[in-house]
Amino acid sequence: MVMKKVLIFGISGFVGHYLAQEFISHGYAVYGSDIHKDEMLLEDIVFYEADILDTHAIENLITKAEPDMIINLAAISSVGMSWSLPQKTISINVIGALNIMEAVRQCAWSPKVMLVGSSEEYAPSDVPISELDALNANNPYGISKMVQEKFASVYREHYNMKIYCVRSFNHTGIGQKETFAIPSFCKQIAQIEKSGQAGVIKVGNLSAKRDLTNVKDIVRGYRMIIESDDCENVYNIGSGQLYAMYEILDYIISLTSQKVTIETDPLLFRPLDNAVICCDNSLIEKKLGWKPRYDIFETVYEMYNYYLNDDTYA
Repeated sequence: MVMKKVLIFGISGFVGHYLAQEFISHGYAVYGSDIHKDEMLLEDIVFYEADILDTHAIENLITKAEPDMIINLAAISSVGMSWSLPQKTISINVIGALNIMEAVRQCAWSPKVMLVGSSEEYAPSDVPISELDALNANNPYGISKMVQEKFASVYREHYNMKIYCVRSFNHTGIGQKETFAIPSFCKQIAQIEKSGQAGVIKVGNLSAKRDLTNVKDIVRGYRMIIESDDCENVYNIGSGQLYAMYEILDYIISLTSQKVTIETDPLLFRPLDNAVICCDNSLIEKKLGWKPRYDIFETVYEMYNYYLNDDTYA
């Protein structure tokens, strides 16, 4: 039996590691590409170094790998960073996706393509957001994902390409960059614990409420979606559970024996920050049977202990 091949762009990033493992554990041959090879990538992965903005490199890579499926994770994925780098965000998130679609359009075979979007595409809402709710992003990152998705629709309709789109809500896990709130909390408090004395933690907007999901649940959803036959549906993926950031922080602080003082850092606030972002995941549950398996507090506990036991973060 010939193994199906999946090509993951942006494989060296946080989600890439987990997505590669998800597909390997389900019998796929995994190919990956990024601007550099992460030392932690599994040996089973066939890696190609390439810049998502290099049109010819992407064309050559896809032709060489001949994948059955392509998933694009290459992106500026931080809302905060997108405010600092709006031009780069649009370039990587939109032009990069277009380079993949153009390369696939010229393929002699018809690989499936998945483009990863975000809950940040939606208009602000105080209630769980479904796929039918209005798209009206209020930050450069969300806007870039809206544009990417529109191009996907155009290529799907005009070229009959199998392009899958997903809108994932906030997810976290070991390996996420400390520019994101939860790993930042975990790292800072683990450092205070290891210092053996009281310490100060710098935080941003703790009143924000977010739908939080373990990254392992998210990548399982990605695999289930691209394995399905219907590429017309755009799926939300999220736990459907809402947590205030102060709840998460209070839990992490409860794990240390040291006194922690919380200080608000104005630099950690975004120009615009949605007060509530919660996922209505009923469509993916109904159509594909996806449900989250991991508890977010167990996930955070694992992240905290990762920093606590890793000498790199002494």
